[in-house]
Amino acid sequence: MSNITKEAIQTFLKENITSVLFKKKDGTERTMKCTLKTDILPTYERKEGEPAKKKSDESLAVWDLEKESWRSFRIDSIISYSVAA
Repeated sequence: MSNITKEAIQTFLKENITSVLFKKKDGTERTMKCTLKTDILPTYERKEGEPAKKKSDESLAVWDLEKESWRSFRIDSIISYSVAA
């Protein structure tokens, strides 16, 4: 799925609980059940003086529902994605 855009996957993740299959840096494959749905994401308030996180065009941070933590993957490493079962 090398032709996927960051905007397309972000939109899909904002609307669905998603199963994303991607290749990790070490070459192994991982399936992550994740989302960007605002009603599921934890609330976060940046502390005063805390710098904003640097945005990346190559990777995307998502909420991993199984690890209950923020995780990220490179857009060009996505093998497939679909609505999670």
